[in-house]
Order: sequence, then C-alpha cells, then structure tokens
Amino acid sequence: MAIDQEAVFAEYERARQSFHALLDNATKAGLARPTIGTRWTNEQLLWHMFFGYLVVRVLLVLVRVFARLPRSASRAFARALNAATVPFDWVNYIGPCGAVKVFGPRLTGAAFDRVIGSLRRRLAAESDAGLARGMHFPVRWDPFFQDFMTLADLYRYPTRHFDFHRRQLTLDGEIS
Repeated sequence: MAIDQEAVFAEYERARQSFHALLDNATKAGLARPTIGTRWTNEQLLWHMFFGYLVVRVLLVLVRVFARLPRSASRAFARALNAATVPFDWVNYIGPCGAVKVFGPRLTGAAFDRVIGSLRRRLAAESDAGLARGMHFPVRWDPFFQDFMTLADLYRYPTRHFDFHRRQLTLDGEIS
C-alpha cells in the first residue's frame, strides 16, 4: 500500500507548528478556559490532541501483532474494546486532567516534538507491504477509527484527530 510520505510529513509539521503557536500564544487564563463541545479546558484538550500522536506509537505495535494473526482475532479484540467504551471514555477524559498537572505546556510541547520525530522516522522505515498490514479497530472509541485500518491509515489518524479538536479550542476568547 503506497502512502505519500511527504504529505504525511507535511501534515505532521503543520500540526507541530500549530501546536507550538497555540502553546506559545496561550495565556494562563486562556488555557484554563472551557472548550467547545468537551468537558476539558483548553490546556487539557491540547494535551489530548498531543496524546492522539502518542497513542499511535502503541497502536503501531498492536497492528503489527494482530496483522500476523487471523483477522478474526482483531475483530474479536475490537468487539471487546467496543464493549468497554464506557470505562475507556472515563479514562480518556480523566487522563488529560491529570497529565496537565504533571507536564504543563512547556514539557508537552517538547514531548510533542519528540513524538512527531519518532513517527516520521518510523514511517520513513516502513515498506509498502508493512503499510498494508492492518487490523480491526473499536469504532466506538473514536470517530476517526475505521472498522479495519492499515498502518498507512494509522499514520494519518493523529492529524485528523488533531484537526478535529483544534476547532474546539477557545484560546484567548476566540474560536480557533
């Protein structure tokens, strides 16, 4: 499965620059302001947006494992995860609430850069055959998860997630 690596790299760089601009221009009051359509503050949502990239590194390993098994294994795994959507939603919500207390904006920005670099290196090393490997995903967990996703799909996922949540930020009193 071919993927336009340069397009993905450009998406990552655009998101990275946007993330830093948001952090660099945010006031303490702006970071504490509620977002649109979530229970998070802007700071918490920014961390969640970063987490979308962070979780892909784990999902890449998971896809590689399940891609070597019969598709029924990942289908059953996805069904089990879909059944656990309520606890997942709670953990997904509470995670950024605690993470911002530990990381703060500066550390989150630096971590974002490291994760983007890691994803770029991993994508650059992928073969077309590797990018075609995939597994079933829990579609109830995220609107950008598809029933079956390849590694190529997964590399594009975090920026779609980022762009969606970017529109929910209310930094400095303006809708972003």
